[in-house]
Amino acid sequence: MEYMNQKQLYPILQVLLAAALFGAATPLSKIILLSEVDPIPLAAFLYLGSGFGALIFMGTQYIRHDGQSVEAQVTATDVPWLLGGIIAGGVAAPIILLIGLEQTPASTASLLLNFEGVSTALIAVFFFKEAVDKSIGWAIGLITLASFLLSWNGNNEWGFSLGAFGIIAACLLWGLDNNFTRHISAKDPLMIVAVKGFGAGLFSLLLSFILKKPLPSLNIILWSMLLGFISYGLSIQLFILSMRDLGAARTSVLFGTAPFVGMLLSIVLLREIPQVLFWVAFPVMVAGTWLMLTENHAHPHTHEPGKHVHRHAHPEGHHEHAHPDNIPLANGSHSHWHSHEVIQHLHTHMPDIHHRHGHEKIPEV
Repeated sequence: MEYMNQKQLYPILQVLLAAALFGAATPLSKIILLSEVDPIPLAAFLYLGSGFGALIFMGTQYIRHDGQSVEAQVTATDVPWLLGGIIAGGVAAPIILLIGLEQTPASTASLLLNFEGVSTALIAVFFFKEAVDKSIGWAIGLITLASFLLSWNGNNEWGFSLGAFGIIAACLLWGLDNNFTRHISAKDPLMIVAVKGFGAGLFSLLLSFILKKPLPSLNIILWSMLLGFISYGLSIQLFILSMRDLGAARTSVLFGTAPFVGMLLSIVLLREIPQVLFWVAFPVMVAGTWLMLTENHAHPHTHEPGKHVHRHAHPEGHHEHAHPDNIPLANGSHSHWHSHEVIQHLHTHMPDIHHRHGHEKIPEV
């Protein structure tokens, strides 16, 4: 039981750090990118920076581990999920979002963009049958409410139109992207970040040329790619690692704390005075996060026999298999195809890659 509690803590810290890195992008952009840059080419170089950064990390890991791969490699069976994520989140969603933004007031758009976390959770629960109990339902509601409060600006024009439905559709596509990525989260996160970064970055760059958007100076391009490497690349990598252990719904909801990190950094670095609603939203967000962190989901469950590949360590309750002498450990873990026998036991767990079993009724412990 102690091991499992410790195992749950790491992915929570990973997604909160991912949210911090992503939330820091906005205030850091204001400091580093002093000249005005069109958002489409800026997005292109942010994503390309994340892709190049992931490739650099892959190279250093390859050298450090003497050519041994610690993570499971992306294979042909993973390609449909990866391509689906790129098409949904990196190609279709930005186009629909741009169309929607042209017809939607800024205040409405800011509020509706928070729907990504909700859509991810809803898709995970209703389409991919991810287990969510009452406390997590309340956590989702509170963090979402806090995000809406943080985005609300009563001084801006308000309205709901077809453009607003376009923004909701874009958020649904990003929710699909997150759930598609969850299905391959057991594979090398650096490879996933590299492919998605280059895919989304090259598409945004092509879109910039089609729309004849001016490209920034070389200095701004380099700073943008560095910021993309930190706030996008590392953030997405941590997000994927967290989904491996928490599932899509919980990871996305905890990632919803990112705007608060951006706001806090804006207060500290830019001396920006937050709106009154920030102080209302902050305790709501803390309450939702606390419910998420204190979840204690435990019940007797059965692991069906199966065979898969992912990074794992020994000893661990789900990996007691024997190993040939030619499979070395790197940093206490390794990756290889292995079989799981039928296991029946009880312990605290999340919907990780070993606990995506069905629930007729989720017991509350």
